[in-house]
Amino acid sequence: MLDTDAFRRWMAAAAAAVEREAGHLTELDASIGDADHGANLRRGFTAVAAELAKGAADSPGAVLTLAGRQLISTVGGASGPLYGTLLRRTGKALGDAGEVGPGQLAEALGAGVAAVGQLGGAKPGDKTMLDALEPAVAALARAADGPGAYAAAAEAAARGAAETVPMRARKGRASYLGERSEGHQDPGATSAALLLAALAEAAGEADQGEGRRG
Repeated sequence: MLDTDAFRRWMAAAAAAVEREAGHLTELDASIGDADHGANLRRGFTAVAAELAKGAADSPGAVLTLAGRQLISTVGGASGPLYGTLLRRTGKALGDAGEVGPGQLAEALGAGVAAVGQLGGAKPGDKTMLDALEPAVAALARAADGPGAYAAAAEAAARGAAETVPMRARKGRASYLGERSEGHQDPGATSAALLLAALAEAAGEADQGEGRRG
């Protein structure tokens, strides 16, 4: 079971991962996007870490809701609303629970992922963050009753991100490139894999950097 402190660690680990990989995320985005994904997420997660350091949020759901709100207010482009929606909707689904298990988090994340898909009009296979998030949620749900559930989710997200390389983008700015979007790993899926790796790290189930480069 993960308590509020574990969720704070998750967001701190996510901020550290984004800081570490910001250059790589921007490099990926330069190939098929606006070359600002890393910088935007760094700004957003730095704001999340600063806000949580003030002691705000007293439940796992409240941590994610606060994080989502900060991302929406500080991150430009599409990634702010998308990640903000993911975390806020997940936090809302968790409610006031003081501790959260893998099955409960899988269900809540599933709600968050569904909200992201609705917001962006995307589905798995469109070369977006959903290609990492959907398999991660499925893996977390499958492994919920055994050890290593969070590591399984992180591994599934990393595989999902890597599998975007041959895909043709069908949503977002990358979709304007048509077949030229093929052969590049999606930056959103890559950052989503970082988020799941950070969860596994906070739960003590993964090495730092899991899912970094697919």
